[in-house]
Amino acid sequence: MDSKRHLKLAIRIGLSVGFMVVLYFVTPSFDTNELLPEWSASTPIWLGAALALTVTGFWFAAVRWHRVLFAFDMDSRTTRLFGHYMAGQFISNFVPTTVGGDVLRVNRLRRDTENAPGSFASVLVERLSGWIVLPVLSLIGLLANPGLRDLGHATSVAFILALVVLFAFAVLILLVSSDWLGRFLEKRDGWARYASALHLGIDKLRANPQAALKVLASAFSYQLVVLAAAACAARAMGIEGAVGPTAILAFLPAVLILQMVPLGIGGIGPREAALALFFGQLGVPEERAFALGILLYFLTVIGSLPGLVPLLFNRADDEMTDSGPNPDVSAES
Repeated sequence: MDSKRHLKLAIRIGLSVGFMVVLYFVTPSFDTNELLPEWSASTPIWLGAALALTVTGFWFAAVRWHRVLFAFDMDSRTTRLFGHYMAGQFISNFVPTTVGGDVLRVNRLRRDTENAPGSFASVLVERLSGWIVLPVLSLIGLLANPGLRDLGHATSVAFILALVVLFAFAVLILLVSSDWLGRFLEKRDGWARYASALHLGIDKLRANPQAALKVLASAFSYQLVVLAAAACAARAMGIEGAVGPTAILAFLPAVLILQMVPLGIGGIGPREAALALFFGQLGVPEERAFALGILLYFLTVIGSLPGLVPLLFNRADDEMTDSGPNPDVSAES
């Protein structure tokens, strides 16, 4: 098992490096001097704002998780969920393992609630909420700014990606919420227990529209904070003139969706390539788009450093084993 995990890790690192190499060579005019903007008095202010918003986004993610648990008739304090979330972020960013931070979150919530299937389902639904919010935000950005609808491949990719994700999400919800699936999974053991918990959770959201709306509201709040952090990072990079608020709204959700594809480590590679595609059409030098992607990654890594405290605090009780399915969906959704 360890050899397989090491092989997967090596493949993902290789893919990240490969994406970077390809991006470098397909940009003939790549100028390393353009990687960093001229330092000014406002640069540290925008960097500090981006970092503060990144950590604030983690808090909003914990609030989103709490809303899901409330809808599932499960209970846990938001502050405790925030500790679990930060510990999971630290694991995902600093521990080179295929057992990601979401597994830690499931295990710790399982201890709190003594409900393993419900804990797994809550983390999965919390992550899935991003799959409806991100494409909606992208479409809103494209509708709000007519100039963004005529950027060739950038517009086409963002629009088609949003529609495909929304369609896939609708199909998934229809399948998971079907009564036939519920009867099939009922009273079954193993993996079926977790799928059944997800089915029952979706049913509870359907039966309680107010709770479902609160989950969606918290999901939108989280993603908007993430976009605000990216906008501050863009200001720090000196590309705010080309990348305005509607451009961030239209294209960054597409970048976040693409970086969820598990082809590298921490989204490195796909994220930078996507930023070069979308923002390059707005006149941003590809070197700056590349550097913005790296900056966003390091903001997430630095912002997750406080997660070491809750990680070590309950380390002795963690059981990151194969006692259940591996819900490693730890991409930023």
